Amino acid sequence: MSFQQRTIFITGASRGIGKAIALQLASKGANIVIAAKSVEEDPRLGGTIYSAAEEVEAAGGKALAVQVDIREEAQIAQAVEKAVATFGGIDVLINNASAIQLTNTEQTPAKRFDLMYDINVRGTFLVTQHCIPHLKKGKQPHILTLSPPINLDPKWFGPHVAYTISKYNMSMLAMGWAAELAPYQIASNALWPATTIATAAVKNLLGGEALINRSRTPDILADAVEYILQQPATYSGQTLIDEAVLQQAGITNFDKYAVVPGGKLQKDLFL
Repeated sequence: MSFQQRTIFITGASRGIGKAIALQLASKGANIVIAAKSVEEDPRLGGTIYSAAEEVEAAGGKALAVQVDIREEAQIAQAVEKAVATFGGIDVLINNASAIQLTNTEQTPAKRFDLMYDINVRGTFLVTQHCIPHLKKGKQPHILTLSPPINLDPKWFGPHVAYTISKYNMSMLAMGWAAELAPYQIASNALWPATTIATAAVKNLLGGEALINRSRTPDILADAVEYILQQPATYSGQTLIDEAVLQQAGITNFDKYAVVPGGKLQKDLFL
């Protein structure tokens, strides 16, 4: 399916999973709004909204790079206005931006707790709130949130309860929007990887090169997103896993996504 004339607003699209999704959809002709903070490159993370925009254009899409910190509602509103002024509307919102801190209660400073809630929960809510009026007029509109299935096994709460509840909040928002926006034919789902994904966050915060070598590339999520966004409005209200989505698409061999072909893979959190 071509994504010509469909406008995709992606938070945190300057690098990693967000950028991979942007490039995949750009290759199908989409307009991509790269809504992220980075205007100067951090050597540890790589990429800015401008470098991502160049890659999107090279991949065949149209790009709008807009600096936005989703903790700031005024910046969100301005970013949405720029997207609509540039492309005429918004058809898809991908809530990808997220903060992570895998520490227990005593080791989680208040500022890190606040950061996770301001980005993961409040930011996701506000970006969606500002996009909804445009999604209601969109072409095959969809909200896709990068968050996990809700698993109440205590093992996912004990080691990092603050992070866990922030991500589960994102999934609950996604399910809430599926019900709230069904009358407008707007689909809403959550998507999560079956394995760890090779991103700067995984390398810098979780397990270094050793974990990267047990991970898959972001392309697996990008391919899953492409399939999801082709589905009808009734394809909604789900917490999806990338492998299961691709199986629905007829893909059963995931070897090409492994950083180390044939290597042992690390299951992601919450699964």
